[in-house]
Amino acid sequence: MGKVLSLVELKLEVENLRKKGKKIVVTNGVFDLIHIAHLHILKKCKSMGDILIVLINSDYSVKRYKGDKRPILNENDRAELLAAFSIVDYVCIFPEDTPLKALEEIKPNILAKGGAYIPERVKAEEELLKKWSGKLITFPLEKEYSSTNIIKKVLQAYQDEHIQSK
Repeated sequence: MGKVLSLVELKLEVENLRKKGKKIVVTNGVFDLIHIAHLHILKKCKSMGDILIVLINSDYSVKRYKGDKRPILNENDRAELLAAFSIVDYVCIFPEDTPLKALEEIKPNILAKGGAYIPERVKAEEELLKKWSGKLITFPLEKEYSSTNIIKKVLQAYQDEHIQSK
């Protein structure tokens, strides 16, 4: 079995891991263009438990959330890139706008969120976690790092190059 699992496969795996006393940590997001802040969050998440699961938004949910130009990388590529990190144990793509359904199935001990989250969504997630005594932990945003900033930097660099070549 690989590290990229369907929600059904992941639920069964988590049930087995929980029987072995493993502490389950989940984080979620788009993870469109992997950058150093993503790595920092993943390391922090892994340090809080035994198993790190990354839930990533499907391409369709990213488009609904960020617009038609995103994601830059498709969901399968994003999942495979995250699965390549040794600190990530499992990756699961979810089609909904929020990870609530996946969280309900997995019932993690901890849900960890990086600084780029929507407060209203976090409230719903935190309420859900309380049902099984799960905890929500948030990390401050590393403002200088974001996929959007990377995209802007690349566009600016190539726009400047295009203007200079004319």
